[in-house]
Amino acid sequence: MSEITKNQIKLIRSLQQKKTRKEYGLFTVEGKKNVLDLIHSDFTIEELYSTEEVDLPINHVTISKKQLSQISSLKQSEGVLAMVKIKNFTPKTNARLTLVLDTINDPGNLGTIIRTADWFGVDQIICSSQTVDCYNPKVVQAAKGSLFHIPIVYTDLIDFLKDRKNVYGASLDGEAIGYNTKLESSTLVMGSESHGISEELIPFIQHLIKIPSYGKAESLNVAIATGILLNEFAK
Repeated sequence: MSEITKNQIKLIRSLQQKKTRKEYGLFTVEGKKNVLDLIHSDFTIEELYSTEEVDLPINHVTISKKQLSQISSLKQSEGVLAMVKIKNFTPKTNARLTLVLDTINDPGNLGTIIRTADWFGVDQIICSSQTVDCYNPKVVQAAKGSLFHIPIVYTDLIDFLKDRKNVYGASLDGEAIGYNTKLESSTLVMGSESHGISEELIPFIQHLIKIPSYGKAESLNVAIATGILLNEFAK
């Protein structure tokens, strides 16, 4: 069993903060399933730590449960933690289906959206700079390994959308989608949980769409709404 130094513990714990992740170009991944998905991806693992109880298919540093709890961001550690290099992607020009996220603030929502987008075969996710960091530990946990399957790019959304055609945006003022609505595979824009799509983006969206309501709820959770709309695109 190896020892982990105080400096290593300090660095790993500090990666819970966005500014430190950006400074070092590193983030953390926890949980055996997430780490196994990571191992089979093209992300680079800087260091991999686990307790004796966890069997992993690649070389790793074995540390005590106490030491692992010192570097874990979880209330109850799952016995394995990887320190991983952040990947910098550029937007694809030939993507079949692109998901654009405008100011998604909640880490749990973003992680669920990433997982849902992976399920429906989204080719890339484009995020505004105001959207929560996809390498936030809570996002990584909620994404359940899908973070390693889809390129995620943070950029200016106006610059990204200005020359794109066939752009759809979710809006309560949009046309209700239904069985007779044909949605061509292109770009879907989802707005913030509380304010929807930013006003400055509306001129770059050719089709505003909404999910028809049959009950009394005022709105849907943005992750759930994204899943419903992506299902329409996938049909």
